[in-house]
Amino acid sequence: MRRTARDTEETTRTLHRRTLMMGGAMAAMVAILGARMRYLQVDQADEFKLLAEENRINIRLIPPERGLILDRNGRVIAGNEQNYRVVITREAAGDVDLVLRRLAGIIPMTPEELERAIAEVKSLRAFVPVTVAERLSWEDFSKVALNAPALPGVVPEVGLSRRYPLAEDFAHVVGYVGPVSEKDLEGLEQPDPLLRIPKFQIGKIGVERWMEDTLRGKAGTKRIEVNSAGRVMRELERKEGEAGTDIRLTIDAGVQNFAQARLGEESAAAVVMDVTNGEIICIASSPSFDPNLFVRGISHSDYNALMENDHRPLANKTVSGAYPPGSTFKMVTALAALEAGVATPDTRVRCPGYIEFGGRRFHCWKRGGHGTVNLVRSLSESCDVYYYDIAQKVGIDKIAEMGRKLGLGQRFDLPMSAITEGIMPNKQWKLERHKQDWRIGDTINASIGQGYVLTSPLQLAVMTARLASGRAVVPRLVRMINDRELPMDEAPPLGIPAEHLAAIRRGMYEVVNDDRGTAKSSRIVAPTMVMAGKTGTSQVRNITAAEREAGVISNDQLPWNRRDHALFVGYAPYDNPRYAIAVVVEHGGGGSTAAAPIARDIILRAMSDGLPPLEAYPAPQRGRIESMLNELPLRDPATGATTVRTRA
Repeated sequence: MRRTARDTEETTRTLHRRTLMMGGAMAAMVAILGARMRYLQVDQADEFKLLAEENRINIRLIPPERGLILDRNGRVIAGNEQNYRVVITREAAGDVDLVLRRLAGIIPMTPEELERAIAEVKSLRAFVPVTVAERLSWEDFSKVALNAPALPGVVPEVGLSRRYPLAEDFAHVVGYVGPVSEKDLEGLEQPDPLLRIPKFQIGKIGVERWMEDTLRGKAGTKRIEVNSAGRVMRELERKEGEAGTDIRLTIDAGVQNFAQARLGEESAAAVVMDVTNGEIICIASSPSFDPNLFVRGISHSDYNALMENDHRPLANKTVSGAYPPGSTFKMVTALAALEAGVATPDTRVRCPGYIEFGGRRFHCWKRGGHGTVNLVRSLSESCDVYYYDIAQKVGIDKIAEMGRKLGLGQRFDLPMSAITEGIMPNKQWKLERHKQDWRIGDTINASIGQGYVLTSPLQLAVMTARLASGRAVVPRLVRMINDRELPMDEAPPLGIPAEHLAAIRRGMYEVVNDDRGTAKSSRIVAPTMVMAGKTGTSQVRNITAAEREAGVISNDQLPWNRRDHALFVGYAPYDNPRYAIAVVVEHGGGGSTAAAPIARDIILRAMSDGLPPLEAYPAPQRGRIESMLNELPLRDPATGATTVRTRA
C-alpha cells in the first residue's frame, strides 16, 4: 500500500510531539538535579562540612593522675612523679633500625633494650606511638629534643609515673602498680576504657589493688585531627579528667620505718594496733623489697633473687603468714577454762615437767618442771603442764570458741593481699578436714598453741588488743578518703568477766616485770610506759624420745630452717593500755630472746615522738641499746633517704 502525503505529515507531527515531551522531561530532570546540587552545595554546605570534619577527628582518652596514698600524718607513701620519656612512630620514622640506633647513641640504652624496642615498634601499626625509653634524666631528655632533626618520628614527652618514696617500708602494705594484663580484664563485663590504653598501669597487690577504683580516677578526652593513615596532625580540644582520690592510712610512717629497720634481715613480722579503736600503727614484714622495681619493669636477675631468697621477701608475713602461736595462745586456754568454771585464778596444778596420757609423755619446756603453779605464775613462767591439765577439763570446742571471740580463726577485711584465716580447730573442723575424730592428745597440743592451731601476726595483735581493752576491736587500715574521715563505731564489749581479764593481765604483767618472768630482760622501767606481754616458742620439728633423753639440741646448733619460731605479744602502758603488739621471728629460737626485745623497742617507738627514750630501759642495758639504736638505718623524715642516726 502506498503512503499518502497526509500519512507522512501525521507521522511527522507525532514525532515532533514525542520529541518535545522527551525534551521537556529531560529539562525537568536537569532542573531537579540543579536544584538538588544547589541544596547540597550551598544550602547544606555547613552541615556537610561539619560531617567531613568529624570523619577526620578522633577522640582519645587522657589517663588521669592517680590518687596519692598517705600515712596518718599526711606523709606521701605512694605518689606520682614526672616521667621524661621518648616515643617513636614508625610511620614518621622511616628506617626504624637506623633511627633507634641513633637514639641509643644519645641516651643510655642496653643492646637488649634496643632490640626489644625495635621489635615492639615493628609489631604494632605504623601510626601507633611506642614508648622506647622512659625515666630519663633532664639532661638526656634535652639531648633528644636538641637532636630531633636527626631522629624523625621520635618525640620527647612528659608524663606521670608511680613512685614509692619510702621504698621497702610499705611494699607489703601499699603494693605496687603494673601494666594491665589479660588476667586483670577477666570477669569484667564492661571494663573501664582506660584499661585498654597500652601500658596503662593499675594496682597489682596491697592497697593499690584493693582500692584501685578509688585511686584510678576518671579519664579526660582530647579531640585530635588525623590524616587518612591515622597519623595525628594536631590537637583541637582537650578536656581534663578527674584525678584519683587520695587515701590516708592509719599507719605512722616513722613507726613503720623503725619497725622495718629493727626487724633487719630477719624473716619476721611485727604489727602494732591502737587498742582503743583498732587502727594499725605499723604492720611490717621482713625482709622487704623495693616496689619501684616492679613499676619500672623488674629485671630477671632481680626477680630471681627475690624468689630464691629463703626468707621470702615477697610474702607479707603479717597477714598471710600462718604460725603455731605457741605459748602466746595460753591466755585463750586459760580464759576458756575460767569461763567454763573448771578453773579459777587460784586453781593450782603440779608440774613435774610432763604429763602422761595414752602411753605418751607431753613435756613442759622446763625439764625439771615448775612445781605447783596457779594461773598468774603459769603465765609468768610459761608452764605447759598447767595448760595440759585445764585443757582436758574444758575441751577443745570451748577453747576454739574463746579463740574466735579473741579474733583468731578470722579473716579481717583489710585492703591487703592474701589475708589468711588461720586455723582455730575444733572437733567438727577435724572431722570435715581430715575425716578423723578429735583426740585428747590434740587438745593437749592445742592448749599451748601447737598442733593444728595456726595464727597470723595480725590475728595475734587483735587478740592482744582485745585482752588489753576488753572490747572486740577490729583492725582498721584506712583512716580517711579524700580528707573525709571514715566513720568508726565503738567496739562492743567482749562479754568476758572483768575479773577473768584482770587475772590474765596480771599474769602478762609478771611475764615482763617479775624476776621469774620469761621476758624479764625486756621490761620497760619508765613508770608511764610499763609493758605487759607473753612470750611464745613454737616448734617446727618433732623432738624424739632419744633426743630428749640425751638432751634436746639447742636452736643455735640446728640449721636455720629447723629452729623454733619466736613470738611475743604485749601491750602498753599496762595501767592505761594504748598499743598492742605482736612480733613473730621465723626460726628465731626463743620468744624471750628473739621476739620480746624487738617488740619492746617498737612499742616504745610507738609511744614516743622519736627514738625510744634510753631512760625507759633498765640502766645496765642502756649502753648496748644506745649503740643499737644509733646503728639502725632509719629514714630521714624530710628526704626519705636512709641514714644512720647519731644521738646528740
